[in-house]
Amino acid sequence: MNDIEKQQNKGFFGWIERVGNKLPNPVVLFIILAAIVVVISGIAGAADLSVEYFDAAEGENTTVEAVSLLSAEGLNHIFNSAVDNFTGFAPLGTVLVAMLGVGVAEWTGLIAATLKRLLSNVPAFLLSAAVVFAGILSNIASDVGYIVIIPLGALIFAGAGRHPLAGLAAAFAGVSGGYSANLLVGPVDAIVVEIANAALSSAGINYEMSITANWYFMIVSTVLLTIVGALVTDKFVEPRLGEYKGDYRPDFESLSKDELRGLRNALIVLIVYVIIMGFLMFPQGALFRGYDEAIGAESINDFLATGLLLAIFLLFVLPGLAYGITVGKIKNSSDFVQGMTEAMSSMGNYIVLAFFAAQLIDYFEYTNLGTILAVSGADLLESIHLTGLPLIIGFIIVAGFINLFIGSASAKWAILAPIFTPMLYNLNIAPEMTLIAYRIADSSTNVISPLLNYFPMILIFAQRYDKKAGIGTLVSTMLAYSIAFLISWTILLIIWFLFNLPLGPGASLTL
Repeated sequence: MNDIEKQQNKGFFGWIERVGNKLPNPVVLFIILAAIVVVISGIAGAADLSVEYFDAAEGENTTVEAVSLLSAEGLNHIFNSAVDNFTGFAPLGTVLVAMLGVGVAEWTGLIAATLKRLLSNVPAFLLSAAVVFAGILSNIASDVGYIVIIPLGALIFAGAGRHPLAGLAAAFAGVSGGYSANLLVGPVDAIVVEIANAALSSAGINYEMSITANWYFMIVSTVLLTIVGALVTDKFVEPRLGEYKGDYRPDFESLSKDELRGLRNALIVLIVYVIIMGFLMFPQGALFRGYDEAIGAESINDFLATGLLLAIFLLFVLPGLAYGITVGKIKNSSDFVQGMTEAMSSMGNYIVLAFFAAQLIDYFEYTNLGTILAVSGADLLESIHLTGLPLIIGFIIVAGFINLFIGSASAKWAILAPIFTPMLYNLNIAPEMTLIAYRIADSSTNVISPLLNYFPMILIFAQRYDKKAGIGTLVSTMLAYSIAFLISWTILLIIWFLFNLPLGPGASLTL
């Protein structure tokens, strides 16, 4: 074992990595976890375990009981839902469609040439911050950052002669850890505000938040997380990873005349495409705009949530074609298809992993174990009888822990909002404050939750550069970001609270 490996194995993070990597192959691990859920569901079902909480959507108290997978109905569900779980697994289609487009751009050499050109103009000391910042901004397009920014983060670092896993981690921290920070409001803001308003209305509280409820705080959070994420990457993650000794080797040769001409043509196609998409998305009455009930006006939020994926596919394919034709990489239709075929051939491991991850996530949802855990955690916090700032901090801790077991931010908030939003309102804490506290907790622990929908995909991306990388490698690497984000973000909220600053336009912290 060399000095770098010895350094990596030291301390708490080294222990996390060693333990995590001693676990079975991720596919087998998901099978084992699914089996554990089946057994626990049987025990919980036999014990008639249940919880009661207020369902804002229904406007009444709802009792949720544990559902056993060891019953006749449960076993039928396991067999009858397996295929639907797999084909309906949200990240599966999203990842594969996006990778078709990225595959063309990567196979033709466009991505490598573009990164080489960009890296010649980006100061080395700003590279980590740029990757984290790009990840945070990508959240305006919902989950697109997971598919585009994270693999590009690894490529950017590799192209700069740095450890690609550090680039992947920085991008993952920005995309997922910074999910509740941005310079603009987007679809996620509309969803969580709508859920909170429904919870308030159902509790008989005449109070309504706007979609900009947390906007000011989110803008400052973007700056904070960019700085913190860059510092964690440069001062902890990359030194701990040590020198990269994997198979990927960047090409440091200067771009040829054909490559420069290819970049020019790709840029022209990109600009034309962006202009066309702009006309389809932004003017009043544009084709991709629809009426958004959450804000009571026209919006492209539906398009950003569902239609943007095909737009991202074309964003890579069209410039990739222009570049490939210019440099002679694409001479006929077979060459074009080969780029997409090679991209899919590298996704075999992910497809296998996605099948079993989809089953585990479905079992957790079907058995109601996640809901029971969330409501029980909320009841525990309520029973402590905290008030003011200590209650907010306690809420962040509980919600962050629950987040490890329920991957969907909106599903989790749909359970917690009817409990905490009215409860804290009655303690003179504004709903905007409750919402941002939840979002801090949710975002900070996303990066260390194996039940995050995109976690299996990110693990496969990591294994492209380090075949030995396992769940322990990824969790131990991301744990530093999770801790740093949770602490620094909570401190920012405490400062905001002490100075009574508005969280957004007309959004106070207390009533």
